[in-house]
Amino acid sequence: MTKQALPRSLPQTGGESPDPRLTASGSLPPADWRDFFALTKPRVMSLVIFTGLCGLLAAPERIHPVLAFTAILCIAVGAGGAAALNQWWEADIDAGMKRTAARPLPQGRMHRTDARDFGVAISAGSVLLMGLAIGWLAAAILAVSIVYYAVVYTIWLKPRTPQNIVIGGGAGAFPPLIGWVAATGHISLMPVLLFAIIFFWTPPHFWALALFVKSDYAKVGIPMLPVVAGEKATRTQILIYAVLLLPLSVLPWWIGGAGAIYGISAVVLSLLFLALSVRVGLRQRTGPDDTMKPEKQLFGYSVLYLFVLFGALVADRFLPM
Repeated sequence: MTKQALPRSLPQTGGESPDPRLTASGSLPPADWRDFFALTKPRVMSLVIFTGLCGLLAAPERIHPVLAFTAILCIAVGAGGAAALNQWWEADIDAGMKRTAARPLPQGRMHRTDARDFGVAISAGSVLLMGLAIGWLAAAILAVSIVYYAVVYTIWLKPRTPQNIVIGGGAGAFPPLIGWVAATGHISLMPVLLFAIIFFWTPPHFWALALFVKSDYAKVGIPMLPVVAGEKATRTQILIYAVLLLPLSVLPWWIGGAGAIYGISAVVLSLLFLALSVRVGLRQRTGPDDTMKPEKQLFGYSVLYLFVLFGALVADRFLPM
């Protein structure tokens, strides 16, 4: 993949008025803060922040609110830095996909090197601050999560194997583990289970999305499972992971690390997740104009699932039954 800077002028078609942001030379002005903020993938970051905060709050030990805020800030900034590095590397790919074409780099709103330097700077800063303010174990795990997403997943796995999202799913599973370690200073079985829940949640969540944007991935040559193995195999894999997620989500309750609020929530939420996955897993598309409604419902619910499940974990900690 060629890593040259994307053009800093916007294409124009006949009859359209020029983009009002263009300068007299025909180039775009320097990127503003909104472009750099967009590099951090704020929608994804919201889930990272939430699960990291839940891991911190569910831990059996409390830390000072200022330190807690600092820890969550470091998790958020580290995730944002990894996202910026992901977009720096994948700018050409993003330009070819409808879902990502409006991002700052494909639109030519900044130089690639600016995105790279921004990602490196805030990633390094988040790890350093976490180490100095919270502890070096939490900082080390944060550093691993950044490298895992920006290098292992983005550069190595994603363009090479249809199992990219399975192995790479670990990148998004780190926040509750980091939050827990930030509060306690050590790793135990409970945060490892929280990591595992997100790890097994990620494939059905992402493959549901990949099913209805398959043509985008095929166009840019990314070997996502629906592109390489086909829809039937992808639907089967979604169902398998949903089945595995059900008992795994209940394990924190089973081992005594969470109470009834979490346990009941995990059972109900995971059964509904499984039911939606069965609809997707056993479904046969009727044609190219199929609306893919079940797949979109599963994708939307999967995001809600993680928010509510981890919210129940925190509620269980502060509202014991």
